[in-house]
Amino acid sequence: MKREGRGGKSRQYPIAPPLAGGRFFFILLAVGLASAILIGRITLLQVIDRPFLQSQGDARTLRHEAIPAHRGMITDRNGEPLAISTPVVTLWANPQELPTDAIQRVMLAQALGMSLDDFESRVARYSSREFMYLRRQMTPDAAQRILDLRTPGVYPQREYKRYYPAGEVAAQILGVTNVDDVGQEGLELAYQPYLAGHPGQRRVIKDRRGRLVRELGVIREAQPGGELTLAIDQRIQYMAYRELRAAVAEHQADGGVLVMMDARTGEVLAMANLPSYNPNNRAGLDPRGLRNQALVDVFEPGSVMKPLAMAAVLESGIVGRDAVVDTSPGWMRLDQFTIRDFRNYGELDLAGILEKSSNIGMSRLALQLSDTAIWEKY
Repeated sequence: MKREGRGGKSRQYPIAPPLAGGRFFFILLAVGLASAILIGRITLLQVIDRPFLQSQGDARTLRHEAIPAHRGMITDRNGEPLAISTPVVTLWANPQELPTDAIQRVMLAQALGMSLDDFESRVARYSSREFMYLRRQMTPDAAQRILDLRTPGVYPQREYKRYYPAGEVAAQILGVTNVDDVGQEGLELAYQPYLAGHPGQRRVIKDRRGRLVRELGVIREAQPGGELTLAIDQRIQYMAYRELRAAVAEHQADGGVLVMMDARTGEVLAMANLPSYNPNNRAGLDPRGLRNQALVDVFEPGSVMKPLAMAAVLESGIVGRDAVVDTSPGWMRLDQFTIRDFRNYGELDLAGILEKSSNIGMSRLALQLSDTAIWEKY
């Protein structure tokens, strides 16, 4: 092809050969096929496989965390707290994420109050796992000092710990909870479902190291436990425990029980036991101190029933107030049993029978009643 250039001179340019028809259609087909594959792949990922892929992604990052419920408080009749729950922090670690740097490990062990050997031994036991407790139920300030070290693989967990302001004074009545805040003894065990409440749940996003990235929202709010009010009066309980301890020390007894009740209503105002224990510090706990002897130990009613039987005898009119009973010879057979007095008291009036706590005198009076007299009266 010729074109006229400047100065009237003509130049000749090569003519591009036309694209062969087969090559053009091949390139067009390749581009179309690649586009179709790309569109198909996008459709597969975004439409068909989207639910599966989204669930897999959520499984790796989305977590449901429990929100601990606040355990209900136990109070005395005047609203004074006897058992309360305080917020604490538990530190845990992923052994596979803990630093290998010796200095960091030494600092962490010291902050936890452990020797380096004990720390390394414990980490070695859990080396194949992704969870281990470092220290349970720390005060928030103490836990924060350890978290401020920013040791990789160390994480906090919010919990509650039970505290008993009265200490050993009312230990057997209230009982205790374990490290997971579950009742183990006493009222804490008897009213566990009522006091515990129901934990909540929240949805969060965490990274691969378990660190919180974002909170997505609360699925279910935690429902706190109910509050339990006792008939116990804390002031009377303190006095009862003090007097019981003095009496046990004076008589060098192995233990003792003191129960104070309102005679008009039957309400228990105090219930003290010895030996006892401090539920806030159970190191060196004597198992005998856990037992509420006033409730679980069996005692024969003995002479405390004699005034009731005497009242029934007097009301029945079988004998008069000035009656005298011969208790000689100080013992008697009743069916296959032998009933005895401490000694032979001879003749006793009704007041003397109660004063001497005479088993013979009371038995001879009570045997004159009908079989159902005492049962019908009381």
